[in-house]
Formats: sequence, structure tokens, C-alpha cells
Amino acid sequence: MHGCPNRCRHCWLSALGNDGINEDTVRRITGDFRTFVREGHQQPHFRKVWVSTEIREPDVADDYRRLHALSAELSDGPVWRYELLSVWRLAHDPSYAGWAKSVGPDTCQITFFGGQQTTDWFCRRAGAFDDAMLATQRLLEAGMKPRWQIFANTMGLPELSDLLRLIDRLRLRERVASLGAEFVAFIHLWGPCANTLGIEQLRPTVADLQTAPLDLLESTRRHRGQDVPWRSEGELCQAILDRPPWYGYGMEPGHMAWFLVSADLDVYFNAYDVAPAFCLGNLAAEPLSVVLGRFEQDDAPGLRAIAQVSAQEQVRRFGDPSGRKAFCCENDLLQLYLARHWAANGAGQLRD
Repeated sequence: MHGCPNRCRHCWLSALGNDGINEDTVRRITGDFRTFVREGHQQPHFRKVWVSTEIREPDVADDYRRLHALSAELSDGPVWRYELLSVWRLAHDPSYAGWAKSVGPDTCQITFFGGQQTTDWFCRRAGAFDDAMLATQRLLEAGMKPRWQIFANTMGLPELSDLLRLIDRLRLRERVASLGAEFVAFIHLWGPCANTLGIEQLRPTVADLQTAPLDLLESTRRHRGQDVPWRSEGELCQAILDRPPWYGYGMEPGHMAWFLVSADLDVYFNAYDVAPAFCLGNLAAEPLSVVLGRFEQDDAPGLRAIAQVSAQEQVRRFGDPSGRKAFCCENDLLQLYLARHWAANGAGQLRD
């Protein structure tokens, strides 16, 4: 079992669908988590609670300032933003960058997939690349530091040299240096979840990645602090099989539980992403004790798979020992195998 009582004494709540959960409901749910007492105990179970009114990209809602203030009021500590901001809002709301600087973070990560057409295609909207470029400019004007994350894929790899030329032309290294930091552009690989399960055919091989510009490979190694920032599926499979059986995929003692609450008050445990396999119940129909009891007892298909099916078994069933596709870590590869496990066992795919 994950052992909610022993391992997860802090929790983070994210409300999904800002237009569907009103402020009173967010306050009530937060209070329920904060005052939750396990049966047989007298003190509240969770020592600290953090609240976020969004997931992945912050500040999408027009009342983002009020929502940020609400999160700050309800959280036991500063609002966590993971050096992310709304790229769309940076490009379309001239006042946003200044406000963002006042609340933090000091650095904002902006994502590219290649050149203009490739980035727009992956973002599924025209203008995404132009927004990223304008967002970079707005950050600099506000005295903030942009960082470029480039998701490597077989469509965009030939365009990486063009991105480096853009960095030179925009003098991003010099301009960020003037703010007291080093401009960072690095290559990343996606974790297989939600919509990214549909683009696995575009995942590059380790050999493909060696064709990336040397400067970008070196900056990736520095940023990641790893001489080898990725390995092939086959290498990772062998590394997993060479160790004793293990379960949990990163669920270590002290792990912070992250519960996602949808607009209709379904509760998900975010082991990897919002997924029917991780739905714990509904707060409109059930008390919080029942929902958290399912978490404690691994009473959801996704949790059962994590707790009962070893990494080695997943590799033997779904792994390709000669696979050449590149992954940043074992957990990313196991995430792909878990999605296949859920599909094979009728537990449901990750939501769009």
C-alpha cells in the first residue's frame, strides 16, 4: 500500500476547471483536507496543505490575480509555480509580465518543439511560436530571465540550428547575463501521458539526438547536471531488470500527495497525470474519508498497478530490449508501460 497515513503528511490540491469550481467550494474543500482526522486519531492528518487553482500552465483565467491571491491565502507557504507562467498571457497581456515579476518566479521556462510550423503543430494552434518569441521579449523587458526548453522530436530536430541562430540574433545570452544569470536553452524529452501518448512515433532515438547542435547538447548536460541526459529504451529496460523487483515508481517516504479536483468534484491522485485509472471518488457524493481511504488502500486501477505490478514485470511484458528510442529516465519509460497496462486491463487511458 502507499500508506497515506505514513508517507503523505503534506498535500497539494489543484482545482481543475476554474470556471466550474467557485471560491466557496475551493475554500470548503481546502478546509476539509486541512481538518481531516484519520479514524482512531485526534490530530489533523495533513501537516501542511498547498492549494493551486490551475495545473501545468498558470494564470490562464482572466481573474488570474484574484486566483493567485486565493492560492496564497489558502496555502501553508508560498504559491508553487515551478518557474512557469502563461506564455499566451505574456504575449497578449502587456501588464502581465510586470505583475508576474512582483509575485515570482524570477525565471520563466518557455517551450519550443522546433521552428514556427513545428511548434504551432505541437501546440495545436497557429501563433504559438510567435507567442513564445514575444513572451521572451516581454520577460526581458520586465527584468525576468527566460529559459528555453526544446522538446526534441523527429519533426523538429533539423530545425534546432535555426533556434540557436535566433538566440544569437536576439542576443539572449548577453541580455540574460545583464540580469546576472546565464541564458539556458536545453533539450528535453516528454513523459508519455495524456496527449503525448499519441506522438510516441515522433520520439527520437539516442542516435537522432546526437545530430543536435553541439552547443545545445553541452548546455543540456550542464542544465541537467548529467553527462548522459537520456538513454535508450533497451538500456533502461536492462537497468531495471538488473535490480531486485521494486514497486511504486517514485513513491518514496516523504512524498507529497497531489490531489486534483475536477469541476464536477472528482478527485484524482496525480501519480502521473489526470486519468480515469487514478480517480478516487467524488466529493459531491462521498465524504473525504472514503476518498482518502481509497488512496490509502490503493483502491483505484492506477494505484493497484503501481503498488502490485513490479517495474520488472512491466518491462518483461511491454518492454523492447532492443528499443532505441530515447527517454530521460526510468520513470518516463515506466509511465509508458503503465499506460499500456491500463489499456490492456481495461482500466482506461489517460484523459485528453
